[in-house]
Amino acid sequence: MDTNSEQKFRGATRYVLDDELAKIVNISIALEMPLLLKGEPGTGKTMLAHAIAESLKMPLIVLNVKSSMKLVDALYQYDTLTRLNDSRFGDSRRDVSNIEDYIKMGKIGQAFTSDVRTVLLIDEIDKADSDFQDDMLDVLDQMEFDIIEIDKTMKTNYRPVIVITSNAKKDLSDPFLGRCNFHHIAFPEADMMRRIIGVHFPDLDSELMENAITAFYKMRRLDAIEKKPATRELINWIRALRSDPDFKPKQLAEGNLPYLGVLFKKSQDYHRAQAAVNGGRLN
Repeated sequence: MDTNSEQKFRGATRYVLDDELAKIVNISIALEMPLLLKGEPGTGKTMLAHAIAESLKMPLIVLNVKSSMKLVDALYQYDTLTRLNDSRFGDSRRDVSNIEDYIKMGKIGQAFTSDVRTVLLIDEIDKADSDFQDDMLDVLDQMEFDIIEIDKTMKTNYRPVIVITSNAKKDLSDPFLGRCNFHHIAFPEADMMRRIIGVHFPDLDSELMENAITAFYKMRRLDAIEKKPATRELINWIRALRSDPDFKPKQLAEGNLPYLGVLFKKSQDYHRAQAAVNGGRLN
């Protein structure tokens, strides 16, 4: 029996975990089912896979899904160009008649053929079309795929721990949803955010923490903001504030919010936030 299947995920050094999320992670590992995570950007979906890999001491393999991606690209690639060049110029150490030498595993293929159990993160699955989604889950259910160029079936050595993320920009098919465990990661409330910030800044001045978090949530509530600042932006904003020798935490309570460009990455959002600060609408 694979001893890794008996391991429990209890969080990681820089990932604050709530009990419900810990339970669904461990249930998914025990049932060997993919865990589908939904939530707005910045809620820690991707970082959860990193935390699982750290906690369970498994390598992490990341498949970043693109809208144009075909499933075969995630399984393997046949490098026909290199084989053609080797054949033409004859200076390769490889045997050009052996096609297998020119097969390179994609991210799913790497997870299947790894000598140890891995965590496989399939990031932003909602970017792919429904055929990609359903065909991918067929492969993950069967734990094997065919390489047609060499008529060979690749079977997994160790079933990976599978984490799939979605930003909910596009509906996923019912068959896809039915074959995953699901968890929605809500944006952290202020109390959870204090815990998260405390992990990243254990010696942070309490006045700075409270004033920064209060101002941060006020800015997230601004109207017509296309990309709300997320946890990552808050962490970087606090870093920027701490690095400024002239900054005083009381400035935030007074409505003086520097470095808005750290929080807002789109021009229209930045200008709306700046107008709100200058107009005193955050006080």
